[in-house]
Parts: sequence; structure tokens; C-alpha cells
Amino acid sequence: MKILFVYYYPSGGVETLARQRSKALKNMGIKFHFLYFYKGPGLQNINETVFVTNNDQNIQNIIKREKYDAMIVCSDYTFLPRARRLGYKGPLIYEVQGLGPIYAANKYLKSGQPIVQKYANCLLYPRTPHLMRLMDEYFPLKAKHCFHNCIDTETFRYQDGLPAESAQLIGWVGRLEDNKNWKDLLEIAASLIKRKFKMKIWIFTDDTLDKPEQVKAFQLKVQQLKLKEFITMYKNVPNKEMPTYYTRIGNSGGFLCSTSKTEGFGYAIVEAMSCLCPVVTTDSDGIKSFIFHNKTGKIFPHGNISRATAEAADLLLNTSLKNSIRQNARKYVTENLSPQIYANNFKNLLKSLHLNV
Repeated sequence: MKILFVYYYPSGGVETLARQRSKALKNMGIKFHFLYFYKGPGLQNINETVFVTNNDQNIQNIIKREKYDAMIVCSDYTFLPRARRLGYKGPLIYEVQGLGPIYAANKYLKSGQPIVQKYANCLLYPRTPHLMRLMDEYFPLKAKHCFHNCIDTETFRYQDGLPAESAQLIGWVGRLEDNKNWKDLLEIAASLIKRKFKMKIWIFTDDTLDKPEQVKAFQLKVQQLKLKEFITMYKNVPNKEMPTYYTRIGNSGGFLCSTSKTEGFGYAIVEAMSCLCPVVTTDSDGIKSFIFHNKTGKIFPHGNISRATAEAADLLLNTSLKNSIRQNARKYVTENLSPQIYANNFKNLLKSLHLNV
């Protein structure tokens, strides 16, 4: 069986999911191809067949030549009728993983409702409360498949033999944009440094998606908080190298900090958990599936810097709690977000479309 996954741009959690899904379903004899409309840094992570084009004739040729059994269209509902116009006659799976803040997701799905209703054979999305609510609201009668994403913890795992760190590390992964909320990261870091914690801040970003005004505001905030000497920027790090960075953060006694306002899932958090790197995060909705306060991570209310600082300080100082969180987090991810569980769920989706797996 051959399936085409379609998305705008190879970057972030959606690109990670596409690869993880492909790997999870490989043993079932399912082969994935990827179609991205534009080039992006995530291409360096991909081993599957990948096409980069937004040209109708090129896409039509691909569809005709490859004869896909199914197609997953992520986010871009306008591609659903386009696929039909270009000659694709198989099942269309409309996938939603993250559409930014809840108000933006609501607006986007509302505008796409007539098209999705008409052209999609079924819907696919993670067990994220706001996405579950919106999909039920706008598509009450459409076939739905809602289940956790997956991660291969056999390859994405703690790395042995790394050197000791000279300071405790705060990691942060994301684009410099409002929803990822880098401002709160800087405020939390500055607050911890004022409390005499010996910290370094590692920021991992895709600078191809950073808006100039956000970069300028970020640089100004760093200057205002006198954080420049503490920050190291990592741009477009290959995904296969991230276990080393997460391991180093965890080994340092530090943590991954997630300050997002809303997340559809939060792959960076799951990746960190897989590598024994503890997480301190906002309650960004998508994290509800795997972060449980003081069990598998720490949660603080969005925008509450004093509470975030207190939770982070507790993690930095309380070694027994930190070790417990690290072990619980990896165990939970391994048992509940496994490729096998995902493959079984996806197999049921395909069967509902009368496809033999």
C-alpha cells in the first residue's frame, strides 16, 4: 500500500509526525511518500521519497504515476478539491495537528467547513481537547479518527557517555512567534538567574520561519534583560542530533521549557521526555495527554512568571523529584505513545475506508 502525505512546508512537529508515522507503518507494508509545496529545513531529516512542488502539472503527474491508495492532507483544506481536480480518485484523509491559538484554529476550521465536509472521506487528529471540541462542532456527522501521535523511543532516547555540563541548562524549541511565546521564556530565565541559579539557555529555532519583527523584538528583549551572555542559538539542527541535546540538558540538572499558548500536540516535549530531559510547560492544551503535574513534568499557568519560576526552581533543587519525573516521563511515553499503538489505530482508520492492510 502506498500513501501520499501532503503539507505546506517541512518543519516542526508536523514534519516529525510524518516521519514517525512512516516508520510506524512500514512493518505493515505501508509506504509513504511526502509532498511539500515549498522547500524547508526539515528536508534534511527525510529518508522517504519526497516531492517539493506546488505546480498543478507536476502534482498531477505524481498522482497519475504513483497511483496512491490514500492521501493524507494536513491543514490545507483547499488541496482537497484540488486533488480531485488533478485526477485523484482515492480516499482523502483530512488531518489537523495544530492550527495555532484556539481562536485561530476555530476561525480556520469554520472557514474550511464546507470544503472539508464535501471532499474529505474522514478526519484525523490527536486527542487534544480544543481540537476534539472543534472537530465535533464543525463536523458532527463526518467520520473521525482521534488518537495519540507516536514516537520511536528505541531510536529517540537517552545518549550515554556525554561530558558533564558547566551550568544547568534551559532548553527551548520553537519558532520566534507569538504563539510559541518566547517572551515568557526570557522572563523565566532572567528570574532564575536573579535567584543565583547558574544557568545557560539553549534556544532551538527554525529561522526560515521567523518573522523579522519578531527577531528584532527578541533581540531587544534579550538586551533589556541582560541575557545575551547566557544564550546560545541553535538553528535548524537535524532531528537525529536532538537526542544528544536533550540528554545534555537533562544531565545538567536543567529542563526543557515550553511556553506555548496553544499546542496541538507538542513533539518537542515528547522528544525531551523520551531522552530523560524533564519538562516545565504551560498548560497549552496539547500537553494534557502526557504531562501530569509533578508526575511526568511540571505545569504552570500561561503568563504566570512567578509561578513558572517557582516550579522551575523546585525542579532544579529537588533532585529526587526531578529523577522521578525523568523516569516516569520516559515510561509514560514508551507505553502510551508507541509506534505499535499508533499503527494499530491507523490500521483501523484504513479499514474504515475499505482498504486492505
